[in-house]
Amino acid sequence: MAQGSDSNDTSYKSPSPGSRPSSSDDAKKVMRREKNRIAAQKSRMRQTQKADSLHLESENLEKENAALRKEVKQLTEEAKYLSSVLSSHEPLCTGLAPQTSSDHLYPPHHSSYHQHITVPHYQH
Repeated sequence: MAQGSDSNDTSYKSPSPGSRPSSSDDAKKVMRREKNRIAAQKSRMRQTQKADSLHLESENLEKENAALRKEVKQLTEEAKYLSSVLSSHEPLCTGLAPQTSSDHLYPPHHSSYHQHITVPHYQH
């Protein structure tokens, strides 16, 4: 084989017919590649920042979810407690009539009126 005609050498490419490579074309190509490299770096950086942000948001939502589940559990226990307090109180109230001079203003006290009672927040 003659020198310079190595078929594996890809560093030299013959110009396509009808065009000549010029130094301004090479400079444009280098500038375009550099801009593309910088744009790719920025894109990867934005992608990494977005992934980090989503990870933090996920952690925060998991913490909030755990806190809400704990609150639901506490409120469920409180509802059970208040229900038992009401159940134990109802037998004491049935059959009792108001004994004040305001008998004409208030209807007799029956268990159906318990739904309007406001009970302070109890913790046990």
